[in-house]
Amino acid sequence: MRGAGGFEGNGQTLRILSRLEKFSKVAGANLMRRTLLGVLKYPVPFSLAMNVDIRPALHVGPESIRIIDREASKPPKCYLDCEQDVVDWILAPLSEKDRNAFTEARDQEGKHRKPLHKSFDCSIMDVADDIGFGIHDLEDALALGLVTRVDFEAHVTEEKSSSFLNSLKEKYPEEFGNNVYEGFLDRLFGAGDTRKRCIGRMVHHLITNCVIETREEFDEPLVRYRAAIEAGANTFLEALKELVREVVIRSPGVQHLEFKGQGMVVAVFEALASEPKSFLPRSTYEAYEKAPDGRRVICDHVAGMTDAFLMRTYERLFSPRMGSVFDRL
Repeated sequence: MRGAGGFEGNGQTLRILSRLEKFSKVAGANLMRRTLLGVLKYPVPFSLAMNVDIRPALHVGPESIRIIDREASKPPKCYLDCEQDVVDWILAPLSEKDRNAFTEARDQEGKHRKPLHKSFDCSIMDVADDIGFGIHDLEDALALGLVTRVDFEAHVTEEKSSSFLNSLKEKYPEEFGNNVYEGFLDRLFGAGDTRKRCIGRMVHHLITNCVIETREEFDEPLVRYRAAIEAGANTFLEALKELVREVVIRSPGVQHLEFKGQGMVVAVFEALASEPKSFLPRSTYEAYEKAPDGRRVICDHVAGMTDAFLMRTYERLFSPRMGSVFDRL
């Protein structure tokens, strides 16, 4: 979609809520400005966030099969150009000064431009999402045996955990003795009930260390204030997030599945775009014919697929033994 207004997951969320949902005739889910401002995570359009020197490409290594260069194909963090009128409506109550500042982005060498601001509501969801990623994803990984104690000690050191360890020592002096870090790890990697209690204490520590920061360049409260986590607790959270990212998300087991999923998405999109009349469901093809750029309709169709629907579509198109004329599209 690079030449057709781009694609980005958060930008697609805004498009679904403002256009594609069917609760109203022309306004999607017909939500309030504040709600849409809360999901406008990156208030910069694709065309301004994109670094023109970074182009999606195939990997230069393999010679006999097409493999995506995944690093070169990462999209910018943005909203889609086709939602510009929606974003204009969302930001209309802001002063021109606030609007210009809120939509600023910073150049990054060798990367796409980075949006600088988000609304107060969006920052609250971001903090909640970070806590969920750093702690509850870790809890799942521990239960599945994907993270070892050695992994944890390598990424979440005693020094990086000091904010949480100090809180444990203050609240439970009799429970941990002098070596709080070892006691913490014993419980985190212990039986299910002690781990659950430890996870609850970690979440409580982060939530109670949330703060509200002020961005002096803004006047409107919804963009002037931003939720964040106090520095010491945030160091602990960032270490937890790095652990999950490096040991779980970037593990071969997960990356194999992500690589396969990316290939399936690209293959299905290209197949549908090659013969839209032959391959798109009838109602989708009718929308395709009416649209100024049919590629956006195909993009919406593929982006709206569940994992199971994507796999069924891929198998119907590419697997010789799968699919029936009686399958529902």
